Formats: sequence, C-alpha cells, structure tokens
Amino acid sequence: MKNVGVTSAASGEELATGERSTRNRVARSILDHGPSTVAELAQRLGLTQAAVRRHLDALVADDVVAPREQRVYGARTRGRPAKVFALTDCGRDAFDQSYDSLAVDALRWIEQNAGGEAAVAAFARDRVEAQAEAYREAVEAAPPEQRAEALAKALSADGYAATARKAPAGQVGQQLCQHHCPVAHVAERYPQLCEAETEIFSRLLGTHVQRLATIAHGDGVCTTFIPHGDAERRKHSKTPKTPKTTPSSASASTAGRNPA
Repeated sequence: MKNVGVTSAASGEELATGERSTRNRVARSILDHGPSTVAELAQRLGLTQAAVRRHLDALVADDVVAPREQRVYGARTRGRPAKVFALTDCGRDAFDQSYDSLAVDALRWIEQNAGGEAAVAAFARDRVEAQAEAYREAVEAAPPEQRAEALAKALSADGYAATARKAPAGQVGQQLCQHHCPVAHVAERYPQLCEAETEIFSRLLGTHVQRLATIAHGDGVCTTFIPHGDAERRKHSKTPKTPKTTPSSASASTAGRNPA
C-alpha cells in the first residue's frame, strides 16, 4: 500500500509538471505568433481545442493572457471578429524583460541631464543603427521581393519573433509583424525607440513604411506596413482602360471647368 501511495504521488506530480509545460507552450506560442484564436493555438500545438481552452482559462486566471477582440486591418469581413488571446504585461514580464527598470532609469537620466528628449532620440537612433548592421547585410543579400522576409528573420534572431506576410485586401504590400518586443516596457515610456526603429526599417527596405500598431501602446503585435515599390504596385493593380474620346465627348468632359 505504501508503494502504491508513492506511485500515485509521483504520477500526480508528473501530471502537474506536464500541465505546466503545456501551459508554457501555449503562452510561448502566443508570444511567437501574436494574439491567437483557440483554433490557431490548437493547430500549432497539436492539441484539441478543449485542451487549449482549459490551459487558456488557467493562464487568464494567472493574468498571463487576456481575451480581446481581434483587430482587423484593411477591409472588414462579415460577422463578428473572432476572440483572440494576447499576453498581458504580467505575461510578457516572464520573458526576458528583467532589465526594464534599469533601462528606464538610464534613459530618464539622459533626458534630465544630457539634453532632454532630443538626447533620448539621438540615443535611440544610435542604438538602432548599431543593431541594423546585421539587418542590412541580410536585407541587401535578398532579392527585392524577399527583403521583408529577410528583415523578419534577422529581427527574430534578436528576439523579436518577427514574421512578414501579405497585407490584407485593399493594401498593396506586406506587413512586418513583431510578436515580441524585448524593450516594450521601456518603449512605453520612451516612444523614441519605436520611432527610430521605424526609420531604420524605411532605410533598410528603401521605401516609406508605416507603423500601424505597437506592443508598447497596448497592441498585441508591432505591425509595420511595407508598400510595394512602383513596379510591384503596377503589377498588382489593374490598369483601367482609357476610353476612346470623340470631339463631342472631349468637349463635354471639360464643360463647366475653368481653362487652365
């Protein structure tokens, strides 16, 4: 009987350890891929949706993840957006952000003693420039149509869990998504870090980019829109046919206009 009791206790401990391990996998998947639906998590992790819901309930209770409505960029489809689960600030704290307080203190000192906001912006640009050297090599080695993917891969190597994907309908371009930001809490106080990063993305990719969302401002993912170049844009857009004009239609089209 004693041995049976020990075996039961050991089995219970193993079960609890397995549950924690799976729960950590769920949280890590949300970190790597951004806010996710139950169906997406189940597919990625090879679990049933019922099992995913059970783990999400525990993570919500522990304030590691929180449910929210899915944000839709571009044209909205019919129906209510699916519910997604995103990491909370508490959940992000579990992933390599232990030096946030020191970084904020350092930037506050720079702001107060070495030139104000302009000095913080200069520091942010210099920091991103140093990081960008490795990114530049990766981007320049890739063909133009693959440069967003090359940048995403280089960012992932620095812990940003980045992906590149086609932009939603209505936008000709791509979206660069950073599902994790190691400096999110610092950037919440000092947005100059995000601004400098956006500037370097634009220079690396050779086109004006637009930051749509940031983790630092409470979004689940840092999302940057990268428009296609002129040649690529023409390829993706339909060229309207030019109607044939007659003297009467030409004069009608200019009727009522002041002469240039």
